[in-house]
Formats: sequence, structure tokens, C-alpha cells
Amino acid sequence: MDSSSSMAHQTSAPALRESWLLFILAAIQFTHIMDFVIMMPLGPQLMRVFQISPREFGFLVSAYTFSAAVSGVLSAFFIDRFDRKSALLGLYLGFTLGTFACALAPTFSFLLIARVLAGAFGGVLGALVLAIIGDSIPEERRGAATGKVMAAFSIASIGGIPVGLYLASHASWHAPFYLLTALSVLVLLLAWRMLPPMRQHLLHHVPQHPAQVLGTIFSRVNCLWAFTLMVTLSLAGFTVVPFLSPYMVANVGFAEAELSYIYLFGGLATVVTSQLAGRLSDRYGKRKVFMWAALLSILPILAVTHLPRVPHWQAFVVTTFFFIFFGARFVPAMSLITSSVEPRLRGSFMSVNSSVQQLASGLAAFLSGLIITNVPGSAELRHFGTVGLIATVFTLVSMWVVTRLKQVS
Repeated sequence: MDSSSSMAHQTSAPALRESWLLFILAAIQFTHIMDFVIMMPLGPQLMRVFQISPREFGFLVSAYTFSAAVSGVLSAFFIDRFDRKSALLGLYLGFTLGTFACALAPTFSFLLIARVLAGAFGGVLGALVLAIIGDSIPEERRGAATGKVMAAFSIASIGGIPVGLYLASHASWHAPFYLLTALSVLVLLLAWRMLPPMRQHLLHHVPQHPAQVLGTIFSRVNCLWAFTLMVTLSLAGFTVVPFLSPYMVANVGFAEAELSYIYLFGGLATVVTSQLAGRLSDRYGKRKVFMWAALLSILPILAVTHLPRVPHWQAFVVTTFFFIFFGARFVPAMSLITSSVEPRLRGSFMSVNSSVQQLASGLAAFLSGLIITNVPGSAELRHFGTVGLIATVFTLVSMWVVTRLKQVS
């Protein structure tokens, strides 16, 4: 082997390892996001099967996020003390068991408890995935890497949600959770076999009492701005998303089986645009790309929450643009948040940030459930437009907050 081919081999090996790492992280992200977002399109069926109101459905969605918020704070006490691989595998096993419990749920109460269990592990998983990206990927490629992993939301929309809805409409609402459990078992085995030990963050780890770790995080102004960005961004999105499917069925005239096309078209678009947003963030700056994406997201937010009965193709255009800019603003925001703290605190910080995100998302869904009501004597929903105005206000606030956030590493 000559020197040039030897150098090429040495260069390709780390690139291959990085590709495998991102693939596995994306697969983990796919399953845990799928577990969360599948509840939204199942909304009309769950509300009918369990005979629950929009407020109770909002609480069912919030149960996952509130549980994730609590577990995120608790995990911040110890998450940085472990090899990232060991922590990831342990959390993912718990998430898989929680998802299996959702599949088995015979009643609303049982499902509510199962969602709490799944959220306790799933919420921390998302934070750990982003912490691993921050530890393993250089800052100049971190936006693109984040975009690839965050594209898991799009892939879940393209493949997972339509398949899940098909199974739910032709079998029962339990079926998507059985499928998700099987996928999670496969991903768990793949991660166990393929991921290397990840202990880089331990090289500079200084033993601290858990209270000191949290005190350090909450005493830093930059961390507080990062949390504020997460809150405003969650309120700008998750006030709308949980009730998108019920609104499309009740007010726009979609059949439940047709909801899969909303997520199919939105996912096909965002699997491209989310990665594009990541690359543009690395090239032109994460803050600038976020600003443009957030500004452009306002029109589809207002359009989708005020949508009357229109031809389905028009509704698909509106919902697709909603998902495009929902993802496009989230990618640079998460990259900025990941880079707002040094590696030795990143695991704990991202766990707390995950808690903040889940709590804010839960509050957003719960708030929407309080605002949205049924029209008396009809299945139609009202006040979704008010929710759109609230989401718009928080979008504008997030644009101001991001100007205060600094990148540390």
C-alpha cells in the first residue's frame, strides 16, 4: 500500500465511524420522536375510543412531556459521570419497555401511566443524543450533524407516521406501538454492537456534588438564555402541533385515514430542508439562519390555524410549509443551544434543557387544550386561531432571545 492510499484509508476510517455514529443516533432519535409524535395523528381515534375531550387528550400528550421534564432534572445529577454509551443503552432499554407498555394499554388510565414511563426515559434520550453530537463532532460540522440527526423527525413523518396511521385504521391504535417496540429492540441491539465507548467528557470531569453542578448551570447567564430560547421555541410550536390532526378532521374535512398524507408530504419536504438548514447554519451562521426560518414560519402558523374547509391539495401545501419551517428553525436553535456550554457540563446541561423543553411542550399542549373547545352539538373545534396567534407571539420572542445567546464551544 503506497503512502497516498494509506493516508486515504486513515482519513476514511474516522469518517466511517462518524457516519455510523450519526446513523445510530438518528435511529434512536427516530424511534423516540416517533413515540412522541404518533400521539398527535392518533388524537381523533383516541378521543373517540376512550370518549375523552380535547382537554383530556391534551393532558395525555402532556403526561409524556411532564414525565420527561422531571427525569431530565434528575438525570442531570449523574449523567456526566458515566460513559455516554452505557447511559444511552440504559435509557433506551427503559424507553423500549415504556413503549411496549403503551402497546399493551387497555384503558385511558393505563395508557396515561405508560406515557409517563416512556417519557421518563425518552425525554432524556433526546438530550443525550445532542450531548454526544456536541462531544464527538467539531463545531464547524456540528450544524450539519445536528441537521442529519434532527431529520429523524422528517423520516418519522415520511415512513413511521403513515405506517402507524395505516395500522391504527386497519387494526387498532395499539398496532403502531407494537411496531415501534420491535424497531426499538433492533436499534438497541445495533447500538450495543456498533457504538464505541464514549468517555471524552470524563477526561476533564471534576467531581462535584450534584447540587453544585446544577448551581453552576443555573448561575450562568448564557445557560439561562439557552433555556429561555427552548421555552419560547416549544411554546411557538407545540401549542399548534398536538391539535393539528384533530382540527384537520373536525374542521377541514379530512378522514382519519387521510391524515397520513399530511405527515408524508411534510416529512418528504423536511428530510431535505432540515439537512439544508444545518448546512446553511454552518456556512452562514446559525443565528442568521434561525432568524430567517423563524420569521418565515409565522405565515404558515397563522394559515394552518385559521384554515377553513378547502380542497385537500391546498391544505397539504399549508401543512407542508408549516412542517418545513418548524424543522428549519429548530435545527440551528438546537445547534446553538448545544454549543452554549463547555463539554464537561454538556450532559447535565442538555438533560436540564431537555426537561425545560419537555415541560414547556407539555404546558403548550395543556394550554391549547384549555383554549380549544368543541362547538356545541358538533365535532368542530373552535379557538384554534387563537392558539396560532399565541404561537406567533412566542416565535417573535424567540427571535429576540436568540440574539442574547453566545456560543462557548
